[in-house]
Amino acid sequence: MRGWSTLALVVVFAGLVGYIYFVDSKQEPGGSTVKEKPFGSLQADDIEEVQVKSADGETTRLQKTDGKWQVVEPVKTDADASELTTIASSIATFEINRVVDENATDLKQYGLEPVRLEVAFRSKGQKDLKHLQIGEKTPTGTDLYARFPDQKRVFLVSSFLDTTFNKNTFALRDRRILIFDRNKVDGLELTSGTTKTRLTKSGSDWRLASPISVRADFAAVEGALERLSSTQMQGIVDPDGKDLAKYGLTKPTGTITVNTGSSSAALTLGSTENALLFAKDASRPLVFTIAPVLKDDVIRTVADFRRKDLFDGRAFTATKAEFKRGAETITLEKSKGKDNMDVWKAGGKDVDSAMADDLLSKVTALRAASFEDQANASLKSPALVVTVTFAENKQETVTFGRMGTDVFASRSDEPGTAKVEAMGLDDVMKAIDAVK
Repeated sequence: MRGWSTLALVVVFAGLVGYIYFVDSKQEPGGSTVKEKPFGSLQADDIEEVQVKSADGETTRLQKTDGKWQVVEPVKTDADASELTTIASSIATFEINRVVDENATDLKQYGLEPVRLEVAFRSKGQKDLKHLQIGEKTPTGTDLYARFPDQKRVFLVSSFLDTTFNKNTFALRDRRILIFDRNKVDGLELTSGTTKTRLTKSGSDWRLASPISVRADFAAVEGALERLSSTQMQGIVDPDGKDLAKYGLTKPTGTITVNTGSSSAALTLGSTENALLFAKDASRPLVFTIAPVLKDDVIRTVADFRRKDLFDGRAFTATKAEFKRGAETITLEKSKGKDNMDVWKAGGKDVDSAMADDLLSKVTALRAASFEDQANASLKSPALVVTVTFAENKQETVTFGRMGTDVFASRSDEPGTAKVEAMGLDDVMKAIDAVK
């Protein structure tokens, strides 16, 4: 009995494989393996118009003018450049995997009557759109049934095209919440409740300008801008922005303004509902939703934006360093030796270069763990004062104080106090002793 059961299973399996092969391919023996490119040598850049009817029934028409894609129907707005680049490229490189029915009479079995998805395009010099109709996936899921409406044959195309072409208007429009040129940003203003923070950029350096004037952490500011520029709308709740109060936008929970020279872009944040935050770009009427986490990612505390490195300069650019401990002062100076190699001297005598470099590395690596608004009392009787001169004669001074097991530090050009890991200062003290 067991042998008969096994044989029956084999027969059923073979039948299933045969059915899938028959439906999926219908390929004649000895058929060509060369894939047909029905659009020939078409180049993606030559495509000037695209029309997509998605599986949900929505039709979107897009046109390219002066190299920029625009949604023209059912709304007029900028298009998502990345999406259109992918669609145009997929059309230009479109291939027929194989023909399954040269004279199809029952299109319904392929999901082509009614048509599930349709893509059309027009390239330079053409007046009419070329249409491609796409149906269901094959039983194996590796391909899609498709056809040209002016032909009777049904063929197979790669299934990834479903993800590429099956896009509604919202998916094809530019969904960026705030549009600005990252390369031209020179200011960032953030408001949350009564807290206002202003940052300014000079060259490649960011500074906090308000509520205090201190160095800003480049990575923190650029990270906030990247988050802002890459975030996309989750949905549009009011295309005309007629009832801002309904979304908490007449009394915003936060505002973000990006300055680019004489112009600016502003995002207003409203209330939160169903785990979504209502927001509005000041330059457009529509109200849209975004993930609430954006607010905390961009409107951060002053401490989050402050630069944690106590020294801007790096050890390898240091040319002179002065260490004051009570009545003791140790001064290291870099010069060129006979072999044109860098040498360190203290009091006119050579110092072990490896030890000097180690000391400078430890000093310039010190970072703030946290900040306090007021100067700590321990800094009135410093445990150590370090002044380092870096390349281009840039000088920085940091004072360190101890209070119990805690270590505090302050820069000569910044208000407030930084709290530093005690072990870091201990390592510096040992390194100073090593070069004496």
